[in-house]
Amino acid sequence: MNVVVEGALTGSGVALFLIAVDYLHLRKQAHERAKKRHVAPEFDDTERRRLASLVRFCIFVPPAFAISYWLLWG
Repeated sequence: MNVVVEGALTGSGVALFLIAVDYLHLRKQAHERAKKRHVAPEFDDTERRRLASLVRFCIFVPPAFAISYWLLWG
């Protein structure tokens, strides 16, 4: 397999893992907060912004991994 493709796939996996872990953590916090307040669980504005900024960051992770794989092993 081409090293650039391998790097991009590895970067995609890392990015998806980061997003999933952060989403699950924020969801757990929202459920705990909702349980205390006896309301429906929902993300507050700060949590939505945090997740959106992480998604925007993770857009650059696969190309960065592809370039670094190409420079190191290409």
